[in-house]
Amino acid sequence: MMSLFEQEKLTYVGNTKDLQAGNGFHYYNADEIVNGKKMSEWLKFSVAFWHTMDQRLTDPFGDGTAQRPWDTIEDPMKQAIAKVDYLFEFLDKMGVEYFAFHDRDLAPEGDTLRETNANLDKVIDHIVKKMEETGKKVLWNTSSLFTNSRFVAGGATAPFADIFAYSAAQIKHSLEIAKRVNSQSYVFWGGREGYDSLLNTDMKLEQDHIAKFFRLAKDYANEIGYTGQFLLEPKPMEPSTHQYDTDAATTIAFLKTYGLENDFKLNLEGNHAYLAGHTYEHEVRVARDANLLGSLDANMGDKLVGWDIDEFPNDIYEATLVMYEMLKNGGLPTGGLNFDAKPRRQSFEMQDLFLSHMVGMDTYAAGLRVATKLIEDRVFDKVLDDRYSSFKSGIGADFEAGKVSFKEFEDYIIDKPQAELIASTKSGHLEQLKSTLNNYIYSVLGK
Repeated sequence: MMSLFEQEKLTYVGNTKDLQAGNGFHYYNADEIVNGKKMSEWLKFSVAFWHTMDQRLTDPFGDGTAQRPWDTIEDPMKQAIAKVDYLFEFLDKMGVEYFAFHDRDLAPEGDTLRETNANLDKVIDHIVKKMEETGKKVLWNTSSLFTNSRFVAGGATAPFADIFAYSAAQIKHSLEIAKRVNSQSYVFWGGREGYDSLLNTDMKLEQDHIAKFFRLAKDYANEIGYTGQFLLEPKPMEPSTHQYDTDAATTIAFLKTYGLENDFKLNLEGNHAYLAGHTYEHEVRVARDANLLGSLDANMGDKLVGWDIDEFPNDIYEATLVMYEMLKNGGLPTGGLNFDAKPRRQSFEMQDLFLSHMVGMDTYAAGLRVATKLIEDRVFDKVLDDRYSSFKSGIGADFEAGKVSFKEFEDYIIDKPQAELIASTKSGHLEQLKSTLNNYIYSVLGK
């Protein structure tokens, strides 16, 4: 097997005078202690097999441009094994400890599920061997219930009982693999678990079915002793017109409606947040507030492009705010930052895989550094303490203590003049706060 890259394993070069990216990490220093832990423990970076090893860099208007050394291997199973070898070399040279995969990323399908499982198991055998040799770990694995044409109307929400049965059997085997590779989490992404039109959809029945499906999955995980965290990944649409896990709030409501909130948390993605009309930090805050933040897909979208482009993260402002939420959450105990991202279509060389991951790792490492300083200085905490201070005394404190009814509120407020009410408000000083955030970014990263 040819080597992926000429250079040796990447190292931390620090904030040097050489501003050209590509010569090493400028902000990611794996062993550096940040907020009491190694940076690598906060930032459990993961390589996504489906993008890094399988993505052809297609778009809706063009064929793939990716140039990959394994393309010359004609036998599908031999190519599958070779891609695993390349993956582990890539992990080593990037200094990344984790990877993630769909079942159908790894091996070609057969005519029956039995044949498909046999192909997959051969590749898993090789993955387990490589994990034992290198110490690399699986952040999470998942199952593709959306690519094959049998899933034309979904998997766990399909209106066809045979497809539902196939989906259940496929997840069963995928969970067995999760236990075998000791994945820290198991993700469900409902690529086609939604509808194209309400005209031919029983939405209540489909959501009842997928909730039962999730319960069966958890029951089987318990049966075989798989203890990884179950995760749902929200996305509003594409490929479906409407997907049932539209955003964090909708997914949390679904979990609570069906009594699944104790078994599932959320895996959140930046690009999916854009498509849902939210910022990434909003989605992470919603999950954190519900104590259901599980893991993060480290990518970003383009606010001017209306599809899921899975760009490598490079927005330091967004990365800082997402890392702020992650730190406030106490980290991601069973999760990490999975690069569900791909190079741009014009970045088609093998070297671009290396460069794009480095950009993502440095961006989130820089964000972690700034977020740590913001928390140390209580920048946002002090603003919130002041903004909501009226609920710590007087009528506000009585309300918080459950001592006030609408009648007491009326008695308190009914004769207060408008001038006094207006005087009780305070400016949010939002422009100053945004400028302060900018200053922290410039200051922390300028050292």
